[in-house]
Amino acid sequence: MTRVATTAGDPPRVAFAIGRPVGNAVVRNRVRRRLRALCTAHAADLAPGHCYLLGATPAAAAATYGDLDDAFRALLAATAGTR
Repeated sequence: MTRVATTAGDPPRVAFAIGRPVGNAVVRNRVRRRLRALCTAHAADLAPGHCYLLGATPAAAAATYGDLDDAFRALLAATAGTR
């Protein structure tokens, strides 16, 4: 996850980078939907005025929602000290 500070008053923005090595279009869209749901579930943990870029590796295609949630929480915890 990459995070960049922008204007403090803006809501957080999230972009996804999910390339073809992750799988075909159906698989990539499923991973994207799961990541989008995680961002919605953890919206309070995203810093206002920051832009986030989430990249998916091929392992994300086989990961369960719970696995992705654990990884997302770890990434948020790792970037929490850089606010």
